[in-house]
Amino acid sequence: MKLKQEGIRAMKFSKTHEWVKVDGNVATIGLTDYAQDQLGEIVYAEAEPEGTVVELEGIIGTVESVKAASDLYAPVSGEIVESNEEIEDAPELINEAPWDTWFVKIDMADSAELDALLDEDAYKAFCEEE
Repeated sequence: MKLKQEGIRAMKFSKTHEWVKVDGNVATIGLTDYAQDQLGEIVYAEAEPEGTVVELEGIIGTVESVKAASDLYAPVSGEIVESNEEIEDAPELINEAPWDTWFVKIDMADSAELDALLDEDAYKAFCEEE
């Protein structure tokens, strides 16, 4: 599994393979490199719309590949303040640059939920066990 060196240590990861970058109270969420690699060529992607209030582990997006379809789950609860519509027109960006291609930005309801997420080393170990 390749991780982008710069900024990766500041990320958190869920066991459902979403990455989280935090800026203040806003969590930017995308699909990890491991997940996109397992899915293969992504041919469709959609994020939940801005204004949607999501619970912890609620659905925030969907991806479809030539192999399978998968939902993305919210690693934190809150309101979606921005939705990346670019992924609908260019889902291949998720394969090409998974660490830069985000699905949603969430204004977190409870930043303590971040404590349940994995750091880089724990996420790598988790992926190796799968």
